[in-house]
Amino acid sequence: MRVTGERIREVGTARPRRLPVAALAALLALTAACSSKDSPAWKDGPPAPKASATITTPAADAKDVPAATEIVFTTKDATETAVELKDASGQAVEGALSADGKSWLPDAALEYGAEYTATVTATGDDGKAATATSTFTTMAKPANQVRVTSFIGDDQVVGVGMPLIVKFGRAIPEDVRADVQRRMTVQTTPAQEGAWRWISSTEVHYRPKEFWQAGTRLQYKVQVGGLPMGGDWYGRADLTIDAKVGPSFIMSVDNATKRMTVTKDGNVVKTILVSLGKKSTPSSSGTMLVMEKFKHTVFDTTTELGPEDGYRTDIDFAQRITYGGEFIHAAPWSEGKQGSVNVSHGCVNVSEADGKWLFEQTRIGDPITVKGTERQLKNGNGWTDWNLSWEEYVEGSAIPYVPADETGGTDDADDTDGTSATPSE
Repeated sequence: MRVTGERIREVGTARPRRLPVAALAALLALTAACSSKDSPAWKDGPPAPKASATITTPAADAKDVPAATEIVFTTKDATETAVELKDASGQAVEGALSADGKSWLPDAALEYGAEYTATVTATGDDGKAATATSTFTTMAKPANQVRVTSFIGDDQVVGVGMPLIVKFGRAIPEDVRADVQRRMTVQTTPAQEGAWRWISSTEVHYRPKEFWQAGTRLQYKVQVGGLPMGGDWYGRADLTIDAKVGPSFIMSVDNATKRMTVTKDGNVVKTILVSLGKKSTPSSSGTMLVMEKFKHTVFDTTTELGPEDGYRTDIDFAQRITYGGEFIHAAPWSEGKQGSVNVSHGCVNVSEADGKWLFEQTRIGDPITVKGTERQLKNGNGWTDWNLSWEEYVEGSAIPYVPADETGGTDDADDTDGTSATPSE
């Protein structure tokens, strides 16, 4: 059978059949389901995770909370964290975040037997905030409280070697010293690296790595009011001090020459003839500090040595440098020996005129270094902080010491406010 071209064209141009309405709808739905609109792709990356916050201390509804409590918390996926503490009347309590951002400490001890509410707000990348709250009640005022004192007072001007000295009215057990030390902060202007050292169970010192820079402002705080300090004892109150370092005034004594060289702000201002301790009662070699000053006093050793071996002598311009009784003082009776022979009982003898001059120049904490004598200074015989190397000194900290260049440098010179803050080592 012959098929004509007209037939072929007719077959090729045949019109399609119309689909029923229901079938067409099903086809369109299938097409939509397979479109890119449902594919797992985002123009700006995955959605930001939601931030969260949890308060771990004090726990919600906690009772008998120490008045020195911190607000300890954890956050997740937070770009910003804020902490608020209010008393029962809604009054906000001032405070600040810790350096690691994991806790918040009130500026002062909380009231005893009072209710507070802490709120931690964590904000995420999406701008949405999550909050956690904890309402707690502080303990009643404890019967046993530990007094805290500072040797340095407000507005006092001290020497460049002066350690910050804090004393406790009761021995602090070793297992709580780290907690106490974490509440002891130091700010200096200009910034300088330093560390705390426990001298005994009741005394802690802080010194810089090098002598203080002249004119340094010293601000330190012992925030232990209400802090547990072993057994059923608690800190009585916080302690804050704002003091200053005076000019650099350094005395150096060489037994070989029997002379003292005095430098002020780096310049030699005077050379003084001295007589040190004779061989039977030698002066100590080491770095000591002026601890106290007496314009006029009496040295009386008759009680210790007896009336035959002891002596009682009026002394002018005496400056104590050891607990054991070594002083810098005027000794007019040895002026003919000063600069050539040692005749003292261990003290640094100078002339009446030089004794007066030194007395008028020095401040508590000014250093004196003696070298070349028959006896080495015993650590603990006075403020012997500078008789130790820096490495030895930091071993006395209750918290492992971390050098400033490994902590981000809170004491570096590029701090925006020129201060260093050292809550711990």
